[in-house]
Amino acid sequence: MRSSRNPVTSSDPLRPLRAAADIAACRAMLSENSRTFFAASLMLPRAVREPASALYAFCRLADDAVDLPGSQRDPVALLRERLASLYADRPFDHPADRAFAHVVAQFAIPRALPEALLEGFDWDIEGRRYETLSDLLDYATRVAGTVGAMMALLMGTRSPAALARACDLGVAMQLSNIARDVGEDARAGRIYLPLAWLREKGIDADQWLRCPGYSPALGAVVRRLLGAADEIYARVESGVAQLPRGCRPGINAARFLYAEIGREVERAACDSVSRRAVVPAARKAKLLAQALTASVRAAEAEAPALRECQFLVDAVNAAPAVGTAAVASAPGARNIEDRVDWLIDLFERLERRDRQFPVQASGDYRERMSLSLQAR
Repeated sequence: MRSSRNPVTSSDPLRPLRAAADIAACRAMLSENSRTFFAASLMLPRAVREPASALYAFCRLADDAVDLPGSQRDPVALLRERLASLYADRPFDHPADRAFAHVVAQFAIPRALPEALLEGFDWDIEGRRYETLSDLLDYATRVAGTVGAMMALLMGTRSPAALARACDLGVAMQLSNIARDVGEDARAGRIYLPLAWLREKGIDADQWLRCPGYSPALGAVVRRLLGAADEIYARVESGVAQLPRGCRPGINAARFLYAEIGREVERAACDSVSRRAVVPAARKAKLLAQALTASVRAAEAEAPALRECQFLVDAVNAAPAVGTAAVASAPGARNIEDRVDWLIDLFERLERRDRQFPVQASGDYRERMSLSLQAR
């Protein structure tokens, strides 16, 4: 698809139909390539699920722009151009751009949040490494805490305490991903584990990257990172209590599914170099059922925002809150049973398809994405 800077404005009489088609395209992309989010999003009210799909589709497009080789342009510069265009209500001619443009206007998402996301992607291109856990949290805040904050806005939640917890969840999920992807990142020439922790275990990062392999010392570093993630996950529950009831199961689903990635890494002695942890479908279904019925409680004393995330909370507080979110009530018992049954079937079908077409699906997607990102 050829991108365009032609206006796609609110005066377009066909905009409602185009918006529905754009959301459907975003959902289709996520169902193929962001399955954990896709499954969790099925438990959100439609009023949140649809804009969340637009948000995640744009984030996925941006993430892949950074990872795809061969672009003739600086991918982050192009993404910043796309972001500026959609904030001016002149989005590029791509479903994710058009859908996200509508979302940022409807929910009053400060531009500082997606700009911080792109800054994190810029750090990836630089090959930036992180000396301390705090340095790593700076990165996780940008590439994931931003998404948590934006999700809170989609749910109509803008209080500093709720935003702090939303950032916590994004950061914790990113740490889970880093712990899972140590080997995959290393084979791409990247390392995200805190360098100071590696040195404490006698591991020289440069030497290890030349020949990445698992060792008990490396496993100890991965386990320490998972411990840091667990401490942040523990802060999230009080934030879930502040969400509309209809949103709690979906956010709990994301929390439980990503935390379980860490448990799966631990079951493999924290060896995420020779294997990539995958949560089995049956366990995912069990966690989704747990998310639908989990109770939440507010903390007696709210923890402050992580220092690394505070600037996101400040950006929202400084922005006018003109957007609103219409959120459905919590699902009933019959609806819960139907959703769990359907999600179990979904996971089983996805796993069967992965076993049949493991390489082709990924290759086809990346080719389509590369063409979409580079066409002008």
